[in-house]
Amino acid sequence: MPFSQKLRLGSWLKAPIRSSLGIISLAGALQDTKGINPKAMRTLGNYALIFIRSGQGTYSDAHGLKHPFAAGDVIQVFPDLAHAYGPDHSGRWEQAYVVFNGPQFNLLRQAGILTPENPIWQLGPVEYWQRRLEEVFPEAAPQGDSASTRTMGRFTSLITDMAATQAESKQSPQQAWLGESMRLLAEPSSKTWLTPQEAAQSVGLSYENFRKLFAKHVGESPAAFQKRRRIEHACAMIYQSSRSFKELADEHGFCDVFHFSKVFSQVMGESPSDYRKRVKGQ
Repeated sequence: MPFSQKLRLGSWLKAPIRSSLGIISLAGALQDTKGINPKAMRTLGNYALIFIRSGQGTYSDAHGLKHPFAAGDVIQVFPDLAHAYGPDHSGRWEQAYVVFNGPQFNLLRQAGILTPENPIWQLGPVEYWQRRLEEVFPEAAPQGDSASTRTMGRFTSLITDMAATQAESKQSPQQAWLGESMRLLAEPSSKTWLTPQEAAQSVGLSYENFRKLFAKHVGESPAAFQKRRRIEHACAMIYQSSRSFKELADEHGFCDVFHFSKVFSQVMGESPSDYRKRVKGQ
C-alpha cells in the first residue's frame, strides 16, 4: 500500500499483539489532545513510545527532568516512572503511540537501549520515521502467532534503529575517530591489514595517544582488538570455505601458519583444526 504523509489517526490494532517476547497492547495516532498535566503525573505501568508527528511541547518526569519536544522527536515512557507531556499553548500537535511490555523490552532497558535518563530521542526526518512506524502496524495486518512474532521483531528492530540514530546524532566530531579506527583495524584494506600505527596515522593521532584513548574507550589495546577481529574473520572463512590454514594465515597478516595457529588458539581456546572439525561436523 502506498505511503501517505498524512498520519493515520485512530487505533492501529484490532487486538493486543502477544508473543513470548512480550505484548504490544495499544498502537495508534491522536491529534490535538490535551496531554498529561505535569501537576498530576501519570505512572503508566507499561513502556510506551510517543512519536511526535507535528507540533511542539514539553515533557517532564519524577526525576525532575523538564525537556522540550518537537516534530521528529520520540518520547520514551517507562512502567515505573511518573511523567507528563503535552503540547504548547497552541494545543496543536499530532502523535503516534505504541504501548508495550514484556521480557524483550526489559532486556532493551537493561542493555541501555531504552533509557529513562535520556527519555527524548531527537530523530529528525518526520516522514521517514512515520513510515517506519506505520509499516510495523499495517492496516490489513495478518493475524496469528507467526504474524505476532514478526510484528514484535519489526517493532524491536525499529526501537534499536531509533536508539542508534539518536546515539549517532549526539556523537561529537572528536568521538568519530573511534568508529573509524575500529573499522580500519577490523577489516582488511585492499587485501592487507593496516597496523595499529597506520590506523592511528589515518585518524590523525600520534600512536601513543591513539593507543591510550582506544584502550580507554574499548577496553583493550588496538593490537589486541585487531588480533581478535582477525581471528574472528578467519573463523568465518573456515566456516564458509575450504581454504587451507596457510592461505588463511597469509590473508590475515600472519607471518606463517604456526603463528596463525598459536594466536588462533589463544583467542578461541582451541586449535584451527579442532575448530574446523567442530563447525563442519567432522
